[in-house]
Amino acid sequence: MKNPRQRALTAGAVAVSTALAIAIGVRLASYGVPAVLLLACCLSCTAAFSSLLFRIIAAAATTTHRCTRPGCDFQVRLTHGSAAESRRWQEIAATHPHRTQETEAL
Repeated sequence: MKNPRQRALTAGAVAVSTALAIAIGVRLASYGVPAVLLLACCLSCTAAFSSLLFRIIAAAATTTHRCTRPGCDFQVRLTHGSAAESRRWQEIAATHPHRTQETEAL
């Protein structure tokens, strides 16, 4: 279940997306764009802006733990994790088996 902060951010993202789409629709209407095309443009703008804002909200709530060894690309992304869970994954990222040239040759 989403917490109240997530619900507020989601509602805000939808409101901002809708406002931007309406602003674009008003500008297009002044050029005499047909209503069906205007509706399609506004709905696609709402979807695009909402998707962008939802991704930004999700990225802000995500913690990434990476291996500190140079050249290692191991990483773990944790979304909405507790402090204990985040610490656990941080330790796993730090102690995972590293790929070296010797093991890759086998």
